[in-house]
Amino acid sequence: MSTSRIPLGGGGSRGGYPDRMNEHDTRDGAMTGVDPGRLDDQQLMKELETIHRTRHDTLLHGSDDALRAHNERMAQLEGEWLRRNPRRPVAAGRTREGARERVGGEAATPGTPAT
Repeated sequence: MSTSRIPLGGGGSRGGYPDRMNEHDTRDGAMTGVDPGRLDDQQLMKELETIHRTRHDTLLHGSDDALRAHNERMAQLEGEWLRRNPRRPVAAGRTREGARERVGGEAATPGTPAT
């Protein structure tokens, strides 16, 4: 697999991205998007929101190649976000222990307080 960069044309800002964002990575001739490390925090979040929004349709209806590309891009974007936010706040209910407590609380008899 070879990776290269191709410029996408003239100067100026396009789509809210600075000029340096007009260069996209390619892999085996297919565009893979801007390197996540070159995105600012706001652009990275926008890319993450977009890829998460399209995930379900890609899983259900995309070709094997589309799903593979989606997986790779999502991993790149999420990896960059995690690299920038190593101490992100974690909600207690999103941990295994919190999930067990939630399941235990939901299984309680109606009228009986959960523990």
